[in-house]
Amino acid sequence: MSNTSFKIAICYPPLPDAKGIPLLGQNRQFQWANSPWRAYPMVPASAATLLKEQGYEVVWMDATSEGWGKEEFEKRLKEESPNLIVFEVKTPVIKRYWQIVNEIKNNWRRTASQLQEITNIVLIGDHVTALPKESMENCKVDYILTGGDYDFSLLNLCNHLTKGEKLNPGVWFRKKPEIGNQKSEIGNSGKFSLENNLNDLPITDRKLTRWELYSKKNSNYKHTPGSYTMFARDCWYGKCTFCVWNQVLFPHGNYRVASVKHAIEEVENLVNNFGVREIMDDSGTFPCGEWLREFCHEIINRKLNKKVTISCNMRFNSGLEEKDYELMGKANFRFLLYGLESANQETLEKIHKDMKVEQVKKTLIWAKKYGLEPHITVMVGYPWEEKEEVKNSLNLAKDLFNQGLVDSLQATIVVPYPGTELFAECKKNNWLLTEDWDRYDMTECVMKTPFPSEELQAMVREFYSFSTQPKFIVRKILKVRTWDDVKQLGFFGFKFISKLLDFSRK
Repeated sequence: MSNTSFKIAICYPPLPDAKGIPLLGQNRQFQWANSPWRAYPMVPASAATLLKEQGYEVVWMDATSEGWGKEEFEKRLKEESPNLIVFEVKTPVIKRYWQIVNEIKNNWRRTASQLQEITNIVLIGDHVTALPKESMENCKVDYILTGGDYDFSLLNLCNHLTKGEKLNPGVWFRKKPEIGNQKSEIGNSGKFSLENNLNDLPITDRKLTRWELYSKKNSNYKHTPGSYTMFARDCWYGKCTFCVWNQVLFPHGNYRVASVKHAIEEVENLVNNFGVREIMDDSGTFPCGEWLREFCHEIINRKLNKKVTISCNMRFNSGLEEKDYELMGKANFRFLLYGLESANQETLEKIHKDMKVEQVKKTLIWAKKYGLEPHITVMVGYPWEEKEEVKNSLNLAKDLFNQGLVDSLQATIVVPYPGTELFAECKKNNWLLTEDWDRYDMTECVMKTPFPSEELQAMVREFYSFSTQPKFIVRKILKVRTWDDVKQLGFFGFKFISKLLDFSRK
């Protein structure tokens, strides 16, 4: 079979739920949201681009972002009749994907002759990387690609199916098809490796992957249209015990970064060909040191800082000095997302954050001095934190808001995802309340805590209430200069209401 006659559909099926919209692609920690938030899924988009460059036919089908219901999605998928269907999955929706896979396998071939008999289904993502055998046993999926480089591994699988290329390590498959009541035998090609060079990836094909669907409804953007990049995989620190991407998809020791030249080409493509006004780089932590400085100088020298704003994930222990924040300000960086997680030093040490609470204000003062807009993330629900310790985090966050050192925050209930050190610690200490994956969506406790889940939800709502303080609101209003400022202020108000709803569910 030639590449051109082999079609791959990269899909996000509709997942209707009273809880809200599923935040799936490019989200390390899954949530249901009441606000229409969209994140451009970088690695699947990279996979689509790589496959197309190698001559394969690729269709992009994000039913959630397109607004398709179940019937519309099924109709379009049957019309496309792909040889390979790819689904990215996460823990809180894994059981729903098992149902979707089984429905396709059990019903579609009998009811829709246009769906090819040789259609295979592939699952990718952190949950199936941690527990591949579970999904092979609970649904009729044909292949599971483990590890975070599923752009490279998907190309390898397609070459295997069309040309007989040897499977790379990290692929789970069925040795024999399931016949009647006889279960198929499951095999795998060994532990995945992450030796791929990011510079070998082509510039992401934004048109193919419907980038415009994700270009506006995202609170990370102040200036729209916006889009994502991912210059590194994934975090150069990579030891936080709760982080599923750095514990499962990109284990510590596998950090890789594209060259500055490659990164600048991506930026120029977004700015010059698509009119993108803000870029959110979603590397687990943005590359620092000399890479960051060279990148900033190139942005400035090419006058890209006059055309686009850059946002990214950052760490409090990044080693950056004041002069680096000054340089980022000149290069037109804006939104910096910091993982605070807790104001209690004992907790930071338990989750291996490798930072001191004392570092926080000093770092934020530098960022604010040069016009940057820091955002912090905080989690509650650690099994060892009493009410007073949660209040410490509340008080620090409130203090940072009052001093004008942070512009926004995200608060959630910590979840121990399968495959993480935190999950293993929970199993060892009998901390888990449930292993019903449906409940691992960060809105309720799934670990034993000193006080009820309802109280933790109330504390999360209290974190979001800081954005309603008169001093904070006045400061925001006084900074309004453009229509972009007005839109962002409105989006924050809408997001505040949606978060109160998210953490009011029982």
